[in-house]
Amino acid sequence: MLLKILFNYIIGYIRISIEGYYIERFINICRNDKIAIWNLKRDKNVKLELNIGIKDLRKIKKIARQTKCKVKILRKKGLPFIFNRYKKRKIFFVFLLLIVILLSISSNFIWNIQIIEEDNKKLENIQNDISDCGLTIGKLKAQINTKEIINKVRLKRDDIAWMGIELKGTNAIIKIVKSTSKPEIIDETDYCNIVSDKQGVITKINAQNGTIAVKVGDTVNIGTPLINGWMEGKYTGIRYVHAKGEIEAKVWHTKSKKINYQTTERKETGNIENKYKIKINNFEINLSKRLSKFQIYDTIDAENKFKIFSNFYLPISLIKITNKEIKEEQEKYTIEEAKNIGIQQLQEELDNEIQDKEKIVNKIINTYEKEDGIEVNVTYEVLESIGTNEKILF
Repeated sequence: MLLKILFNYIIGYIRISIEGYYIERFINICRNDKIAIWNLKRDKNVKLELNIGIKDLRKIKKIARQTKCKVKILRKKGLPFIFNRYKKRKIFFVFLLLIVILLSISSNFIWNIQIIEEDNKKLENIQNDISDCGLTIGKLKAQINTKEIINKVRLKRDDIAWMGIELKGTNAIIKIVKSTSKPEIIDETDYCNIVSDKQGVITKINAQNGTIAVKVGDTVNIGTPLINGWMEGKYTGIRYVHAKGEIEAKVWHTKSKKINYQTTERKETGNIENKYKIKINNFEINLSKRLSKFQIYDTIDAENKFKIFSNFYLPISLIKITNKEIKEEQEKYTIEEAKNIGIQQLQEELDNEIQDKEKIVNKIINTYEKEDGIEVNVTYEVLESIGTNEKILF
């Protein structure tokens, strides 16, 4: 149905009205002569509206005379009438021709790169790695070797299990499946010790291979041996091994901050202004005044790419720039307020750092009053696995 409507629009059609007492006879003759008529709408018993093709207008007039009906042209629709209307306007056709040429040229390039990952979490720097391997915005599709790009990206990264690239229109769709962590393969002839990589107090130690060098309750620093990469037998003497084991220690995470009693706070007033600019590939055209009416403001940019169809992007984007007015106000805090603000901010920072909250065994908070503010120290004691391999040099 949609194709038929589109076809009729391309070849052109006419909306006419037929008035007379022999309308039924008129319709029957049209059908017998295989004249296409559609969208029939009866206004009165003696009046009918319908669509016909341009080429059938003469035949319709002849049949109207035979059936003693009057024909009136109501509307002319379609491309032929549009071209006829603007045939004296050469600039219009030149502009139309330029658009067709530009669209034709643009269809040979990639103007959008869409990365789809199974859990919707972007791999770090994946966009840069894909660009480095040859797939960039504005790249000629004929120059893109998808297999070569996939191989280069996978050689560069070990966190991708599968990758596929599909070129649709001017859109490059990249699908990625992340790899799961592989079990560590240990070379037993690679002799090493396990040494501490953090400061802490040992709470648990389990040596699977090697000789334990510390005991529960010992305080260790970075570099302190935990499990030595050798074992001594009664009859075999000392033999070197690849030390293996699990060591848990209570380690400390500390953060400090000074909160002044008098400080400048940045607050949004609620006033915003929107500015726009057109981006054509890497060239930008400002549609608004560059200067903001606000003295102090924060800016958020949002880019929307133009596309004709779902996968036919154009090298044109509309960038919306939103400026949010900021007002700086002087705030004064009491000792207690400054202390609470500092503690809250530092605890939020430490909570974001530590993934396993159940491993937090203690929180230590210290505050020190100064002349112009208060200094806050927050320490979390956390149970963590420690230890790193250190190769034995002979």
